[in-house]
Amino acid sequence: MYFDSLPGWLRWQEGLHPLAIDLGLERVAGVYDALNPQHHKPLTITVAGTNGKGSCVAFLEAIYMAQGYRVGSYTSPHIIKYNERIKIAGKPVSDELICAAFARIESVRDNHSLSYFEFGTLAALDIFWRSELDIQLLEVGLGGRLDAVNIIDPDIALVTSIGIDHVYWLGDTREAIGREKAGIFRDSVPAIVGDPNPPQSVIETALEKNAKPYFINKQFYYKKHLPNWDWHADEKHHFDLPEPALKGEHQYRNAASAILAVELLSGSLPVSESAIRQGLENVDLKGRFQYFPGDNPIIVDVGHNPEAVKTLVDYLAEYFPGKRVHAVFSMMKDKDIAGVLEIMSPVIDDWYFVPLANHRAISEAAIREIFLQSQASKVCFGFKGFADAFSTAKNQAQVGDVLLVFGSFFLVSDCLNEFIKSELTT
Repeated sequence: MYFDSLPGWLRWQEGLHPLAIDLGLERVAGVYDALNPQHHKPLTITVAGTNGKGSCVAFLEAIYMAQGYRVGSYTSPHIIKYNERIKIAGKPVSDELICAAFARIESVRDNHSLSYFEFGTLAALDIFWRSELDIQLLEVGLGGRLDAVNIIDPDIALVTSIGIDHVYWLGDTREAIGREKAGIFRDSVPAIVGDPNPPQSVIETALEKNAKPYFINKQFYYKKHLPNWDWHADEKHHFDLPEPALKGEHQYRNAASAILAVELLSGSLPVSESAIRQGLENVDLKGRFQYFPGDNPIIVDVGHNPEAVKTLVDYLAEYFPGKRVHAVFSMMKDKDIAGVLEIMSPVIDDWYFVPLANHRAISEAAIREIFLQSQASKVCFGFKGFADAFSTAKNQAQVGDVLLVFGSFFLVSDCLNEFIKSELTT
C-alpha cells in the first residue's frame, strides 16, 4: 500500500496494527534487517527515562549544533506536526523525505505488521543513515528493553529518571520500570544514569550487561552557585556554566547528563566549552515549562505523572510565589491521575477540565469521580474543548494570576495550535 501524502500514510498506519502499543523487537528488527542489511548508522546516543528524555535530546542537539556538527534527532510524540519527530540540523524533515522512507519500509515489510510508532522509528533510522550525519539522538518511546528504538546499538546509553508511568506495559514499581529502562544498556558501552536515586534494578542491569555505568552524584555531579553552576566528572571540569534555558532543578540533572555524554564521545566528536555554553543558553523545547508573558502569565507543560508535576510545583513556587493559579488540565486514562491531583491541588486555585478527542483520554464522568476523592478546590466541567476551557479560565482570572495548561501531550498540542491561530508567541 502506497500513498502520495504524509496524512495518507499516517491514517493508514494508525489502523495497520491491531495494537497501538505492542512492545517487542522481533517484528521491527526483521523489517530493519531488510531495510538496512549492513546496519549502517551514525554515532548514536539513545535516551530512555520516565521524564527528561526530550530535554536531554534537546540539550545534546543544541550543543552539537553549536559545534557545527550535523545532528539528527528522533523524539515522540510530536506537539504541532508529525515532522517534529524527525529532525536534521534542528529542523523537521519534509513530508517528501518521510513519505519516501515509508515507501522503502513498505517495500520490504513483507508480512510483518508494524505499529504507527514502529513505522515512524524505522523511517527516522532510514532517513538518518542516508543523511551523512555526524550523530543521531534517539529518544525511547516507551520503556527501553522492548522499544523499537532498542534495535540500534548505541554508543552512549542515557537513562534520565525512573518514575511510575505506563504501568500496564512496564510494571507498577520503580524496580520493574527501572529494569525496562536499563534495557538500552550494552556491553562495554557507557551507561549514564541521571536519576539521583536509581532503583537497584538499574544498577544490577548495568552489571549484568557489563556496561560502563556513570551515576549522577557519584561518577559525575554538578554544583550550583547562582546564577552559574559547575560540572565535574573525574578529571573533567566545567566552571561557571550559564543557567540552562530550560527551567527547573531537574534540568540541571538533564544538562549534566548531556554534558557527560558529550565528554565521553569527545574522542570521536570533539566539542569546545564554548559550544557547551552556547547549547545550554540556546536550547529550546516546546511544552516544557513554556512561558508566555502578559497580564496573566501562561505556563504550558506536558507534565502528566507524579514525578513530572513535582518539578512543576517547584517551578511555580520559585518563579510565581503566592500567585493564584488557574489550571487548564487533561490526561490520559492510564495515568496516575489521583497521584497528580494530590501533588498539584495545594497550588491550584481553580481547575478547568478539557475533554480530549482521543480514545485513551479520561472521560469527564470518570475524572469527576477522581476529583471527588481529591483535595482539589473549585473544578469546572462542561467545556467543548481547549479553547472553550482556556477562554473561561482567562475570563475568571484577575490581573497577575497565572494560567497553567498542563497534562497530556494532546492537550498541549491543542493549546499551542490554538495559540498559533491567535498569533500568541513567546
